[in-house]
Amino acid sequence: MSGIRTASTTGHRRAVRIAESAQAAEGVITLARFHDWFADRRRGDVSRVERKPLVELDRWSTDPATGDIRHDSGRFFTVTGLSAEVAGAAVPAWTQPILLQPEIGILGILAKEIDGVLHFLMQAKNEPGNPDGVEISPTVQATRSNYMRVHQGDPVPYLDYFRDTRRHHVVADVLQSEQGAWFFRKRNRNIIVETTDEVEPLEGFVWLTLGQLHRLLAGDTVVNMDARTVLSCLPFSGVGLSSSYPFHNQEFRQSVLRSYSEEFAGLHDIGDILSWITETRSRHEVLAHRVPLREAELWHRNDETIEHESGLFFRVIGVSVESGHREVARWNQPLLEPIGIGINAFLVKRVDGVLHALVHAGVQPGYLDVLELGPTVRCTPGNYGWLPEAARPPFLDDVLTAPPERIRFASLLSEEGGRFYNARNRYMIIETDADHTPDPGPDYRWLTLHQLVGLLRHSHYVGVEARSLVACLHSLASRPG
Repeated sequence: MSGIRTASTTGHRRAVRIAESAQAAEGVITLARFHDWFADRRRGDVSRVERKPLVELDRWSTDPATGDIRHDSGRFFTVTGLSAEVAGAAVPAWTQPILLQPEIGILGILAKEIDGVLHFLMQAKNEPGNPDGVEISPTVQATRSNYMRVHQGDPVPYLDYFRDTRRHHVVADVLQSEQGAWFFRKRNRNIIVETTDEVEPLEGFVWLTLGQLHRLLAGDTVVNMDARTVLSCLPFSGVGLSSSYPFHNQEFRQSVLRSYSEEFAGLHDIGDILSWITETRSRHEVLAHRVPLREAELWHRNDETIEHESGLFFRVIGVSVESGHREVARWNQPLLEPIGIGINAFLVKRVDGVLHALVHAGVQPGYLDVLELGPTVRCTPGNYGWLPEAARPPFLDDVLTAPPERIRFASLLSEEGGRFYNARNRYMIIETDADHTPDPGPDYRWLTLHQLVGLLRHSHYVGVEARSLVACLHSLASRPG
């Protein structure tokens, strides 16, 4: 029987290989060389993005009956309207513009063991909405319309590794949602594939260890949203993980690894957590359906933009784009432009030496199944001068007044630049006392990190903002200090 590998030993070895990559601060290139390469990419891959009136966007037209904005191919996405009703909420009913993109795209990262360490093939990619140009993205980041070449552009490099995985090892493969406040039931395939092929990085691609990616996450607008969501799906948990990496005199870092080690129990077992999610979905009454864009009340449209009468939330704008490093050199499109910088934050605490994160079962009208687990706080603070006081999120003051020594992670990270213009959120992880909020309320629970990792193996449990924070939590296990 010694030659038989059980599921538990396979899972442990997989977790150790991921953890070993996370501890590797240097790989086939050094971080210093990467930063030089990345600076060159940002200097050389410059897109010309100019605002353009919505009524003048080439190949985009407004339906005279509904006011919806769509591409003349019928593909890519549509700007339409949404009517939402959430019983008992501070704002119980509203209408708004929303993006409809029913096709499922591929967000894929190719992995390979190089010199005994797992590396990940990442792409330096410029999206028209990125605030600082090029960011680090997955190996493949493509909508179905793009990889099927509806735009008649160049083929997507490395796509075959994710469309036919039979010769390779699938590390993670799951459909995950995107922003439920801005997309209507949008999903992408988040997939990580390990290969033994000899793979030369094309221009604009680079092999990085997980430890290098974790260090880059600490930098503002370096690692893009799509890379973060895929990295969060890594099976970064296993039995005995903390004992494999004893960090002496680094108790917080050790508490993170204990939280990934499955032998350490949490405040709630996984059966209770699944029951809580089901009960919370059943308790919240949410009605959300599409309506014609022209029926979005309080939203005003002119030739240039669509925006809320308060000047808050977001606006829909048009842009023209010229880029020398994309499948298509020139195009026009609408983009959603958020107003203000948001906050996505986890409160975390140590319970018997095991780190727990406070998650919120948050309702979003664009979700497929009522709600998903989100950050403790997810908001744009500037909106609450217009909204009713009851809409102000619980625990927001804990985040806004957190002393510096309690802030374990803080970085200004962008959202998906292919659909959102200059969309940025401050991602934060803030440690609280062990006795903080033992009963946070019916829509909140304290979860360990291995419980979050387990939920991420399935669709529609963990929202995109929380997935970014999970990737940031991963980094706290590998970045010293």
